[in-house]
Amino acid sequence: MPVSHSTRHGVSARFGKTGVVVVATALFAGAVAGCSEEGEQIPTIGYAIDNTVTTYNANSVAGSVSGARQAFARVLPGFTYTGPEGGPVADTDIGTAHLTPGESLTVRYELNPNSVYSDGVPMSCDDLVLAWAANSGNFTRTNDEGATVPMFDAASTAGYSDIDRIDCRTGAKDAIVTFKPDRNVTDWKSLFGATEMMPAHVAGDAAGVPDIVAAVQNADNEAMSRVADFWNSAWTMSPGDLDLALFPASGPYKIESFSEAGGLVLVANDRWWGNRPATSRIVVWPKSSDVSSKVANGSVEVVDIATGSVPDVNLDGFDVAEVPSFSVEQFILSTSGVFENPAARRAFALCLPREEMALKFGVSPGRGGTGGVAETRFIPPDSLVYQSAAGTVGDRYKAPDAQASTAALAEIDNPSVTVRIGYLGPDERRAEIVAATAEACAPAGITVEDVGSPEFTPTMLRDGQADAVLAGTASASGAAGTAAVTTAMYALRSGIGSNFGDYTNGRIDEIVDRLAVDSSIADQLALSTEAENILWSEMPTVPLFHQPRTIAFEAGLQSGSPNPTRSGAGWNMDRWIFVK
Repeated sequence: MPVSHSTRHGVSARFGKTGVVVVATALFAGAVAGCSEEGEQIPTIGYAIDNTVTTYNANSVAGSVSGARQAFARVLPGFTYTGPEGGPVADTDIGTAHLTPGESLTVRYELNPNSVYSDGVPMSCDDLVLAWAANSGNFTRTNDEGATVPMFDAASTAGYSDIDRIDCRTGAKDAIVTFKPDRNVTDWKSLFGATEMMPAHVAGDAAGVPDIVAAVQNADNEAMSRVADFWNSAWTMSPGDLDLALFPASGPYKIESFSEAGGLVLVANDRWWGNRPATSRIVVWPKSSDVSSKVANGSVEVVDIATGSVPDVNLDGFDVAEVPSFSVEQFILSTSGVFENPAARRAFALCLPREEMALKFGVSPGRGGTGGVAETRFIPPDSLVYQSAAGTVGDRYKAPDAQASTAALAEIDNPSVTVRIGYLGPDERRAEIVAATAEACAPAGITVEDVGSPEFTPTMLRDGQADAVLAGTASASGAAGTAAVTTAMYALRSGIGSNFGDYTNGRIDEIVDRLAVDSSIADQLALSTEAENILWSEMPTVPLFHQPRTIAFEAGLQSGSPNPTRSGAGWNMDRWIFVK
């Protein structure tokens, strides 16, 4: 049975199936807007996040590592949202999704009959068709170097590439999604979720393609190339004047403005058909806003940041929860330049104080199963097969071993290397991690340079401006991760946009494809164990620990509830009430 949208009103404190601690805060209790026995409701709530907001499109490569999901979960909702326990929760305000009989996995999607964008254009199955076209990898073209590349700069094809067809009449409110034979995707409920359905009518109008459904069904590459050009770049956002006609909302909030001084302002969408937002105005303050000063001057009532990342932030007067997240802090390594040879990547991993880092910067061991060193890339720590899949291979890389690191460098006849580590700055915690890395690796002949900056993006790894990225799951700088490992494992599949290190291994690709559709415990164990053995040998990434999040709500904030996933604390912002 689908879980109602009303689930966002409250979350009880417990250890979920995922092993992540969910901490309850004051729950929505039907407070009347504008007044309370305890004080007056404040009409604006400030929400600070530890990431940039550079695009409306969370599905693009740039959007996937930005704060778009944190900012726009209630601006562009979908058939599901990522709940605090990490799994997809049905949002029946948008519509319903039900399995239907068929030879392969078949899902019937029905949009709410009242669903409409803030510009007055009804939502339709066209939006599902655009999401599939953009994220499936089906549409390709030849680049300037003569290589065949995807038209759409999508971060991942997970799930969408397994769809065989979508039966949709242009403008209709329903669609039948049929998956390819033997591709019974286990995480299918996450598809067409919050922030994944972009307004097809906007892309079509701008690209001169009045019927995107027909263009997709007819495989009209010329038309879809124009749509892709728009999808890839036209939803880019920077503080200043926005052409709001390009940014219609399908949720309880819509964008009003975006500026350096005023932040990203979201206001109630007067065309929203569901429950009205409890607070009419939310101001999102991205990382570049100087969170400490915004908290100090009273501009912020909700804070969602990585623990220790913001120096001098004073959260006195806030209810603070420090929770382990679903995001694994890690080094993502290039597979070219200094790290072209796997031996060089192993040398780097061998000099790292991973266990010490986990104790200092991560989650205390024993907290919900996510404490200590992260041992795997494909298996969550609460899984029945976690310990077996982790094995003992990773133990070799828990403490720095300068002698073994030096020996690994000798394999490539390079006694000394320089490794440039980048991250989105300023970030005090990551700066300390890089400094600890530099100190530990120096005896092995590895010089570490900190190239973190406010302008850093993981694409700089591909551009040769860095050798390693320090970030969370799939290179996300801020809130990231879900209970399913879909995002994490696809970030190591060849040809995927979020695979910023451009790692390629045919057997890993086969394992990822198999795990996406196989829920058998025995197969999970066998395949994951094989994958980890390959990955510890080839070392495209070095997992460190589950990132702890500091999520804080100012006293008087009602209905705030931590969500240590890619959605962040803003997952239920339309229920927030702040009373002073």
